[in-house]
Amino acid sequence: MGGGSALSLVAAAVCLSLAVLAPAVSGDGATLESVPDLVKAMYIDIESFPCVRLLNLSGEIGCSNPGSEKIISPIVRLTKGSDQLVQPSTVLLPIDQMSNFFLRVSNDPEFLQKVSGVLIESNGANNNLQELSPDGKFPQDAFAPYSNHSHDWNPAGSGIMWNRYDFPVFLLSEESTRVLQKKVSEKNKKTDNGYKANVAEFDLVMQTTKAQTHDSTSCLKERSCLPLGGHSVWASLPPIKNGSTEHPKPIILAITSQDSASFFRDRSIGSDSPISGLIALLTAVDALSHIHDLSNLKKQLVFAVFNGEAWGYLGSRKFLQELDKGADSVNGINSLMIDQVLEIGSVGKAVIEEYPSFYAHAAGNSSASKKILDALQSASESLGSDNVKVKQAASSNPGVPPSSLMSFIRKNMSTSGVVLEDFDSHFSNRFYHSYLDNPANVNSSSIAAAAALVARSLYILASADSVVDLMTLNTIKVNVSLVEELIGCLLTCKPGLSCGLVKSFISPSSSSCPSHYVGVFLDDPSGTQFPSYADDTSRFVWNFLADRTSTLAGNKSSCTGKCGDEGEVCVGAEVEGGGRCVVSTTRYVPAYSTRVKFEDNAWHVLPANSSDPMGVVDPVWTESYWNTIGLRVYAVQDSTYDWLILLAGLSITAASYCAVHVGRAYISKVVKCD
Repeated sequence: MGGGSALSLVAAAVCLSLAVLAPAVSGDGATLESVPDLVKAMYIDIESFPCVRLLNLSGEIGCSNPGSEKIISPIVRLTKGSDQLVQPSTVLLPIDQMSNFFLRVSNDPEFLQKVSGVLIESNGANNNLQELSPDGKFPQDAFAPYSNHSHDWNPAGSGIMWNRYDFPVFLLSEESTRVLQKKVSEKNKKTDNGYKANVAEFDLVMQTTKAQTHDSTSCLKERSCLPLGGHSVWASLPPIKNGSTEHPKPIILAITSQDSASFFRDRSIGSDSPISGLIALLTAVDALSHIHDLSNLKKQLVFAVFNGEAWGYLGSRKFLQELDKGADSVNGINSLMIDQVLEIGSVGKAVIEEYPSFYAHAAGNSSASKKILDALQSASESLGSDNVKVKQAASSNPGVPPSSLMSFIRKNMSTSGVVLEDFDSHFSNRFYHSYLDNPANVNSSSIAAAAALVARSLYILASADSVVDLMTLNTIKVNVSLVEELIGCLLTCKPGLSCGLVKSFISPSSSSCPSHYVGVFLDDPSGTQFPSYADDTSRFVWNFLADRTSTLAGNKSSCTGKCGDEGEVCVGAEVEGGGRCVVSTTRYVPAYSTRVKFEDNAWHVLPANSSDPMGVVDPVWTESYWNTIGLRVYAVQDSTYDWLILLAGLSITAASYCAVHVGRAYISKVVKCD
């Protein structure tokens, strides 16, 4: 009987220990068969997009852990801007409170001390937010070619993306938003497992934070950052004959940009600003490529797609510098040949009433600028029943809106140019440089109308003073399906850059949703025409323009890189089976600050040059290195429950000790009796 009692006591102790320890893993009752299963049950990896640390000559912006350690803090959801925090916490924030929250953080030091991190909810298609723009009210005003910097081009702008935050900030995916909202709502419910709070663990340690290099000059010197940059692309239609003895034709330059910015690095979509303009330009080039005898026109058509424009007009400024130097990247053209410039800006929101209506912002009052306006008006009239309207922007505007054309004007104040936009005095895009500038923010009909207007205007301008061939003009029609396809490729997650059009030219390096952040310039820019690390968008644009502006080469064999004859390029070199050689004048141009130089295997900041007025005000943006970026969530127990577990453990230990002694005494007694 005594032996049975001892065994029963031990069994009871084991059962009690299992009962106490069972809640230590919260889950759905699934069997845990390994340590990875246990980790998966305890931790939730959150799909999210980080705000990262960027630097310039005067300091830092963006987000980072304050030191070199991870941050762990309880999650608290704030629903109103006036809500208080009682302890250092991770703030789960509705998107409609984002601007007010970060403005409060910048102006309330006491509140700031209690912010350990921020998780921004993504509301997806159900979002009813009317406006959100983290950029300023006059984006990049320091580069404006006029003195009035008080004009509110971007009325929705809060300016919060240009501040420094010494805490991590992540934008949650829609699924992660639902998961965390559910967990936080259940936090205060009475549960049997004793869990009191969900905590977030952040790993967002920037190398510049570790190295104490807090500006671009010092971080480039210590190699803890890289300059922002990428590759621009230009092409001519028809191709320019190298070495021709003919007098070069004046150039009609059609330009747009391909990069955007956002508070969150990898969610820089930029559907309206600027990708709608990029899609319109590519579609216009496609329409013009079907016109024969373009070589008989009096002026040469050249198209340029600039990268890095959201960060100090890097692409357009570097393009102009390359022209001044006569670099190989711009072989065949020079700045003196540029007669007129037409920029396609934000054109995705022009359909407000029954027909699309665009605004032409002219640089100065020169006769050449007036000819661009006249060409746009003539093109509009030629479209007839399509009812594409063009209006001249208000004379009360201080000048052209933020655009690449500013670089050309600052370089040469007599530049004749026009920017085509979907707004007059204020951006129609209420989500400028926000992740909400997504495909739902643009209208494909508006983009197609802009493409038709641009294509016909360019033909009229290239005809110069000669009589325009109206029969040919009326045959210039845009492919509306191409507009829809480009929207799917460049702006949506499915198909994204895995679409058939893109994959017919390149092998995309990423299958994730498209993001048009400029990125960083990695190393020696000398090998410009065959860059090994140009981003997917730049490589696609290069191949698309090379294809649409080409004539067939004599040698039709496949290629995987260079072609044998001068003037030929290899289109589709990355695709399986190789590409094809075509005659085309299509070039990459490096796009990085004119204030940095790659020398001795490292980047260096150059002193300001008074002959380069935009270089004097160039912030010289760089991006910090980081090791890993991580965010995960898990539950922690109430301290009272921890004490109960400790007490239960001590009780089990004591009971086990007594059971052992009772058992030993009983066994000894039985042995003696025997």
